[in-house]
Amino acid sequence: MATTEGVEAMKINNAFRLGLIGTLGVGVGLLIISSVITLQTIIIYIGAALFLSLGLDPAVSWLEKKKFPRWAAILTVLLGVVAVLTGIILAIVPIVVDQVSKLAKIIPQLIDGINTSTLIDDLKNQFPGLDVDKIITSVTDYLGGNLTTITSAVVQSGFALVSGLFGGLIILILTLYFTASLHNIKRASYQLVPASKRARFADLSEQITTAVGRYVVGQAALAACNGVLSFIFLSIIGAPFPALLAAIAFLLSLIPLVGTITGSVIIVLTCLIPGIGSSTLTAFVAAIYYLIYMQVEAYVLSPNIMNRAVAVPGAVVVIAALAGGSLLGLLGALVAIPVAASVLMIIKQVVIPRQNEL
Repeated sequence: MATTEGVEAMKINNAFRLGLIGTLGVGVGLLIISSVITLQTIIIYIGAALFLSLGLDPAVSWLEKKKFPRWAAILTVLLGVVAVLTGIILAIVPIVVDQVSKLAKIIPQLIDGINTSTLIDDLKNQFPGLDVDKIITSVTDYLGGNLTTITSAVVQSGFALVSGLFGGLIILILTLYFTASLHNIKRASYQLVPASKRARFADLSEQITTAVGRYVVGQAALAACNGVLSFIFLSIIGAPFPALLAAIAFLLSLIPLVGTITGSVIIVLTCLIPGIGSSTLTAFVAAIYYLIYMQVEAYVLSPNIMNRAVAVPGAVVVIAALAGGSLLGLLGALVAIPVAASVLMIIKQVVIPRQNEL
């Protein structure tokens, strides 16, 4: 009888211990998830900086092949990055600020032109079946009834802009630090792998980081090409604010797949705005140019530049970019393609050989 009671007590203790361990495991999991959510902004900053530092690493390696000491190669690259950023700021920002200020001065004139009776009468004559007065009244009522919401959104946009600038500064500082210590970071991470697998892990890691670095350089080269050609062409056809539109083309071209077409649509629509020196002919010529450029980029520039960096099937590129953008926004779209290339590389060099050995 005593033995039976001991067995029952042992079962109860085991069940209690199992439940306690399970509860603690769930609690630790929830703590980790909440910590990741709380630190997601910092994690994104670190990921972006590491991604950019891998993009600078090929330049450091190239200088090392030219007999530069590593510290001299790193210093040269960092000084080059700072010089390029300073040159861009000194060359583009004053022009962009001047053109933005001109655009800000024109906006009230555009609003006054929209509110004139001549424009309203023209709309009524052109679209007789459209109740223009009712539409204007509805828009006015909406703006009046949601003035607080709109003001709050504008204020939040201002805070978001300041936060974005602060985040960009943090990413820049982290990028410089990671670029200077990337070799040590790699070496320390290799020490965490068992000695029997360390050489294989190091070789595969070097291939992945090299591919990521080349991808960053290639995407930046495509964006720079679009920005420079856009500035030259828009200046030739007399488009409004060519420097500002070229900067938009450059920044959006950094986004894979949709960046170039999005920038092209914004530029063409800007050329249609009346009262700023635009015309339908200018917008039409710009639309034709960007249609041709997108074909050249897709079939000439991108294959020659990007295929040397990462070899990823087109369907995988689309799926990876969409998934990355949905998960992490702009950063996810940027890193999705090299991550997909890394996964494919691991599958080809690790998973498939193991399957063939079975």
